[in-house]
Formats: sequence, structure tokens, C-alpha cells
Amino acid sequence: MTSSSKNIAVVLAGGVGERVGLGIPKQLIRIAGKPIMVHTLETINDHPRIDEVIVMMHEDSIPELEKVIDRDRLHKLSRTLPGGATRNDTTLRALDAVGADDTKVLFHDAVRPFIDDRIIDDCIDALDDYSAVDTAIVSADTIIRVDADDCIDQMPARAVLRRGQTPQAFRAGTIRAAYAKAAEDPDFAATDDCGVVFNYLPGTPIKVVEGSSENMKVTEAIDIAFADKIFQMRKKGVDADTVDLADLAGKRVVVFGGSYGIGLSIAEGFAENGSVVKTFSRSATGTDVRSRKSIRKAVDAAVAELGGIDIVVITAGVLTIAPLTTIKKRDMVKTINTNLLAPAIIAREVYPHLEASHGDLVLFTSSSYTRGRAGYSLYSATKAGVVNLTQALSEEWADSGVSVNCINPQRTATPMRTAAFGDEPADTLLTPEKVAEATARTVLSELTGQVVDVTVR
Repeated sequence: MTSSSKNIAVVLAGGVGERVGLGIPKQLIRIAGKPIMVHTLETINDHPRIDEVIVMMHEDSIPELEKVIDRDRLHKLSRTLPGGATRNDTTLRALDAVGADDTKVLFHDAVRPFIDDRIIDDCIDALDDYSAVDTAIVSADTIIRVDADDCIDQMPARAVLRRGQTPQAFRAGTIRAAYAKAAEDPDFAATDDCGVVFNYLPGTPIKVVEGSSENMKVTEAIDIAFADKIFQMRKKGVDADTVDLADLAGKRVVVFGGSYGIGLSIAEGFAENGSVVKTFSRSATGTDVRSRKSIRKAVDAAVAELGGIDIVVITAGVLTIAPLTTIKKRDMVKTINTNLLAPAIIAREVYPHLEASHGDLVLFTSSSYTRGRAGYSLYSATKAGVVNLTQALSEEWADSGVSVNCINPQRTATPMRTAAFGDEPADTLLTPEKVAEATARTVLSELTGQVVDVTVR
């Protein structure tokens, strides 16, 4: 076979996402600021060897997809077609659209957003020598087979087992021939397209290329949390090799809580890289972040001086350590209002200005958000609330071009921490400057809706 044929990717988006349980098709759930399948489509569209992309989707969901895709961005997306009643029916409809028998066709699940260039290359290359290709990974778990009584009757060796993924790739003529044979079988049933070739063209070898553990399928509600974390790890928004701090030049930056600690370092760091920075705090400017009136006054002053706002960073926060049953009422109210209510107030007030500039909002959480700890009940709860606020606003504001992210610094050498815990070994603490740099790289990235961890090492 030759490698001169056309390469077409068919993205299968027929599911309705009942197991995810969010009331919308799972492929349209937003992760990292975009619907899952948009991430998938962008990766496939950007691959230089893919000539055309076709989407197969439940007919009722196609209008929703059209609302969230950018046709100019996805210039290889030629058609969005209604799928069939089953996966096999959908494949048959797709085959009607792909053309010549020597076309290389890659079928990929829309809800596997972490497909990468290497996997696509391997599938295309394998079709030079084989007419059917599957993607799979080695199983880390022991696979068992059970009998009718749910008792183990076979334990195959893991060395010969693989866990199937997508893409599944074919020469169009081969998969057409397999389905033609299957149509003659009144008992035909298959869970995937390679199964059709395996069962109905038994003399056809199916090459297996290596997938990746990240090439997961978002099926259950918990998968959304896993996918969100993978996006954070894979995106290189805070990597020194992918952003240039010189791009901060001319940015109009407002920092709430900018008089000391992390906030001060952020203000200084942005200014050193050419940004025009305006800081507000209770101690320096009399700004009470818990007061809408005070915040509005600060925002109006910043806009009047800067001419607009590109970036807003909120580092203001309080930490009171005490059991819930003994903490003073005023400290309870102060913790909730400063750590959670204030970011919400600020977000409301700055939104029109960030919408105008397609800017960035950066919030701050702490590692306490992952698990409530004794003595930190309210602090942990408010920091978890900030994470949820970040994720929600990133979706609410996505269509306005406003990015919303949350920085999660490991223990940092700040006056607030020293007051709470006293002196600690310096090599166990982050410096405010490192947190400031991570913040700058985050706003220069394409991230949104992410919790960006900043660690000592």
C-alpha cells in the first residue's frame, strides 16, 4: 500500500451523557474553558496530516455544537452529520461520506480529548502496511472472565491483554467490506468497528498501535475531575518555554491585596515586565474588599487612571486557626466575607472591564481546598468555594473571552503564614516571587477554569 491517500478523521459524538449526569451531552461539557469535544476537534484539526474532519452527532445536539465551534478555527471540519441509532449505524453513515476505498479513515471518540499527534501519526503510518488498526494500552489490572454464576473461569495472562481506545483506523474499502459481510448476519452485533473486521473479515490482520494512559474516555462524572487535572498537567501555560514575560508590557493590571506578601510580589513582578499596575488594600488605600461600594470606588479609580483593565488578581485573604465551636463570631464572618464573598463581589464589579479587554481574572486558593482540616474548617471551606467559583465563572464568561484561573501555591513565606505558624525552614516554603512568576505565566497562557499548582520543587 501507499501513503498517498486522503486522511479523514471521523469524530464520533453520538452519546447523550446520562452517566455523567449533568443534563447535557457529555461531549459538550466544558473542561478547561471549552466543551470536551472542541478540545478533541482542535487537536485533530491541527494535525498536519489530517486532510478533513467529519463529526457524527445525535441530530438533536448538532445545533448546540454549532453554537460553540469556531468554523474559522476548525477549518478542516467539513461536515457535521446526524449519527445512527447505534455506533455501527453511525459508522455506516460516515462511510457514505468519506469517499474512495483507499481513503484512510480514523474513527475517534469525541470524549477522548487527550489524543495526541503521536497516536494519530502511528495510526496513519500503520495503514501503509495494514488495512485495519486499533489503539490500545497494556492493562495494569488483572483481567478475569466469569461464568454464568459470576465465578472466575479464566484468568488470561496480562502480557497478552490490551485495553482498547480510539482512534480505530481503516482503509475505507476494508471497513466497508466488513460491514457488507455483517449485514448478511441476522445476529450481527459489535461494540466497535475493529470487532466488525475481526469477526467478518477473519483473514485481515488488525495492527495494534500504542495508545496512552491519558487518552481516557470521559464517561462517568468522576472522569470530569480527572480530565480537568490532566488538562492542567498537559497545558504548558506556566512553562518558561511556552510564554514570554515580555508580553506583559502595557498590560493594565489591578491587584487586590497588593500591599504585602504574594500580592506585593505580583504587583512588582508585573511592573518589572512592563505592566501598568494599580494596587488596592485595606492598609494602603483603605479598600475593604468585603464592601461593594469600596470595590466599585477602587475599580472606577483604576479605570480612570489606566483607561481600562486587562488583568485582575485577588490575593486578599485571612487565616484564623480555631475549632469551629470556639472561633469568635466576628472571625467567622470575616473569614467568609474576605475569602469567598470578596472575590465574588470583585468579579461582578470588574467583569464589564475584562469583557471589554478579553482579559484575565486570577483568584487564589490553598491546598486546604482539597480536604477540610481540623482548625481550618472555615478557611478550607472558603478556599474550596473559590475553586468552585473559578470553574463556574470560567464557563459563564467563556463566550466573552474572559479567562478565569486559580493559583494554588504550596506553603509560602508570607507575613500571614508567619503570624499563624511562626518561623519555618526556608527550604520548605515557596517564595512570593515564584508564586508571582507562576501567576504571570498563567495569564499569558490559554488556560481558563484551571487550578494551577505552584510547588517548592
